[in-house]
Amino acid sequence: MIKNDKWITEAANAGMITPFEPGLVSATEDRKLLSYGLSSYGYDIRLSPNDFRIFRHIPGTVIDPKAFNPDNLERVSLQQDEQGTYFILPAHSYGLGVALEKLKIPDNISVLCIGKSTYARIGCIANLTPAEAGWEGYLTLEISNASHADCRVYANEGIVQLLFFEGDRCETSYANRRGKYQHQKQEVTLPRV
Repeated sequence: MIKNDKWITEAANAGMITPFEPGLVSATEDRKLLSYGLSSYGYDIRLSPNDFRIFRHIPGTVIDPKAFNPDNLERVSLQQDEQGTYFILPAHSYGLGVALEKLKIPDNISVLCIGKSTYARIGCIANLTPAEAGWEGYLTLEISNASHADCRVYANEGIVQLLFFEGDRCETSYANRRGKYQHQKQEVTLPRV
């Protein structure tokens, strides 16, 4: 069953989401903003300004998840203007960022992360894996730019929505099996095998 705003608030107050915004923060007449915070059946997390990287081509290399070369990722500088703080994701590229909020998922909950429609409508697609029962840390966020133009990806504003699904308590949680992505820091976490 998908969990509602009341449940998300109770779980967040018990430490599931830090920091937690108890309402949906959205644009006003004075400020354009990509919404974040609590919604009816989800929670929109923000992109951290701390770390964003794009894949770059190094002639003669192939990206291999079993032998990942960190040189294939280039840090992108945070920029700022009257619209806010942002990273530039070049056309037809793929970037990795990190969530501003830290998550601590209960043992009977699985989380699906889906992209926000505002980004999808400009060709930026969030390709995120689930946060499993018992997982804890800062999500690494995967974003592709399918458009023919460079796109802004705003820091400190909504980037993806989390949907929380409850099931029977699992026998072995992500924490119990000591998953390789447990306790991710607020920085891009590279592939691990």
